[in-house]
Amino acid sequence: MPAEETAINTQTIKARHSLVIEATEDPNFFGFYSSDLEGFTGVGHSIEDCLYKARWGMEEHVALLRERDMPVPQPTVDPKVTIQNAKAVLTSASAPRT
Repeated sequence: MPAEETAINTQTIKARHSLVIEATEDPNFFGFYSSDLEGFTGVGHSIEDCLYKARWGMEEHVALLRERDMPVPQPTVDPKVTIQNAKAVLTSASAPRT
């Protein structure tokens, strides 16, 4: 079954980069990342918590990249926030035995 996706207008949260928030089986645990900012990830206890942490975390991440003289991606022209179900990760412990 494909993951359900919901797009949110990022203008209201003043995002400069796209953000993906993933819901897990635990209703109090969400992960987030930005495909625009390599290495940027985080966790939150709700969608709102993720949005708040991501907004400030992205600013800190970009500042750290600049501080280390690393490439900083330009802000995205039309950033999106996507909320989707987390993709299941198959590990050797959960792989079916053959």
